[in-house]
Amino acid sequence: MAFDQATRNRLQRFVNDARRVLEEEFTRQLQNDFGLDPNSGTVAELASLRHINDAQRETARILRDTLAHYTASGDMNAMQGLDRIVREQAFTVLNRLAALRMAEARGLLVESVGNGFQAKGFQLYARLAGTGLGETGDAYRVYLFSVFDELAQDLPGLFDRYSPQGRLFPREAALLQVLTLINDADIAPLWSEDETIGWIYQYFNSKEERKAMRDASQAPRNSRELAVRNQFFTPRYVVEFLVDNTLGRLWFNATGGQTDLRDRCQYLLVKPDEMPQAATKLRDPRTLKLLDPACGSMHFGLYAFDLFTEIYREAWAWERQNGPGSLDVSTQPQAALKPLSQTYEYEETFLRDVPRLIIEHNIYGVDIDPRAAQIASLALWLRAQRAWHDAGVKAKDRPLIGRGHVVAAIAPPAERELRKQFAANLDQRDAELFEKTLQLLKGLPELGVLLQVERELPNLIRQVYVGKGTGLFAQQEQENWQQAEARLREALTEFAQAAKSTYQGRLFAQDALQGLRLIDLCREVFDVVVMNPPFGELSESVKKYLEGAYPNSKTNLLTIFVERGISLLRNEGRLGAITSRTSFFLSSYKKWRKNVLLENTRLCEFIDLGEGVLDDANVEVAAYCLEVNR
Repeated sequence: MAFDQATRNRLQRFVNDARRVLEEEFTRQLQNDFGLDPNSGTVAELASLRHINDAQRETARILRDTLAHYTASGDMNAMQGLDRIVREQAFTVLNRLAALRMAEARGLLVESVGNGFQAKGFQLYARLAGTGLGETGDAYRVYLFSVFDELAQDLPGLFDRYSPQGRLFPREAALLQVLTLINDADIAPLWSEDETIGWIYQYFNSKEERKAMRDASQAPRNSRELAVRNQFFTPRYVVEFLVDNTLGRLWFNATGGQTDLRDRCQYLLVKPDEMPQAATKLRDPRTLKLLDPACGSMHFGLYAFDLFTEIYREAWAWERQNGPGSLDVSTQPQAALKPLSQTYEYEETFLRDVPRLIIEHNIYGVDIDPRAAQIASLALWLRAQRAWHDAGVKAKDRPLIGRGHVVAAIAPPAERELRKQFAANLDQRDAELFEKTLQLLKGLPELGVLLQVERELPNLIRQVYVGKGTGLFAQQEQENWQQAEARLREALTEFAQAAKSTYQGRLFAQDALQGLRLIDLCREVFDVVVMNPPFGELSESVKKYLEGAYPNSKTNLLTIFVERGISLLRNEGRLGAITSRTSFFLSSYKKWRKNVLLENTRLCEFIDLGEGVLDDANVEVAAYCLEVNR
């Protein structure tokens, strides 16, 4: 169904009401049960909480460790840290319940949230469990937890009940309120739509909050403001236009126009008589990489998933016709890939694995909002499950999906004592590299993929492993980093799992590992970059860095994102973006147009869309595609 304004209004009311119920519930839990007051920032001594049981006491301790982790950098006080905890717990619970409802609507999960306590899955569970789980509300909570734990194997970022964002759960009265809201007949048809989870993400922060932030400061004051002020859902037709003319066009050119994508991609701009010369070798689809550097709910990736599915089908047919080795894997020299026909004996086996391959090989996303990483990973997982469901693949026969490439650009851990404790177990040079890497990642929450970590790493490697002023071949830098990073990953994983490690220690290790993932992503070379990037003035905390790193594009965040996207693409790679149209004619953007666009790209497609495209954003926009031509 179309997401017209009336439909979006109904969904927005649901999200606003559910958020209010959950935030009020978790505020009361913190105050009444755990001795934490978000309204004043007061934190009671753990020993004074004599009214709670052992399980609650453990949660109280974990909440204090989480608060200490959030406030360690000094950028946030206790009141702000507790407000973040309440907001994150509410968003995670809402996402979990919405995810279950969407899975039900796709036939992927037995009814668990629909109809609340009368859900078919719970009724069966209750009959089998008997009275051992207590009253109905208690039994239903245990049932939902078992569903969460099952799904956590595929989506730990959302369903892991022991993650810092998901420790709390609403009590029965509040849970029933949310279940009533989620099962309202007015929004029932929306749960089968892929776009729904993206609109939930956008509407969790209201228009009033965004307006208040803009009224308080013209430029974003922190990473949360930057994320909230730029949450504008990209319309489906814009997504299709940009992906059709980047990923679709690349495959169209490679096949000499002999692809079903010519008919599948309704916005692919092809001249009636156009017939490009086919490549000698088609790219192995496992080597094609698409990045959304401000991915939000992964709307671009969801549509790209459909195109990649067709690309994999055609690549299989090509190799079958031309023999093993006829697909080019030269763009991925680090990990040699066996030909598809040698990896899979039968086409049926291959096609069954395609959804997993797309998530593990093709689609990359970065966002400065950790909630976006939750949503994006969920959206891709649901899309894969729907593909298997539509193909008649039973749950037990579906391949397990490994961790994909959605990365949250979060702050590196700031706890000095923990950094010293961790470094004490490292080789001296590895310890020095770890500390320098954390310093390099300091601006990550405001910069995300704009932080040019891949350009700084060679200097760090030279300083630590060779010495200042000593020349070092690029290949040796690469090997040194890969070896050191492998050691750091292993040490951080051990540190997080060690019995002596505190919960705060585990959070420290997890955030450091997330930083390493971002470094790996920035070292990739992409074929396609598609985005609806943030726009507006630069945040004061990173303005100096951005002006130095992007002297030709520093006028606006959107132009910086375009320049960064171009730098991450291989030659003849394609970038598609929807941004303010003013960057193409105002004199203040002249250096960007001349030194970035004209020097490095060819403008392939451009549509002037005007106002009213990005929900309530007061901006005239254009959508365009560029081809890198260095």
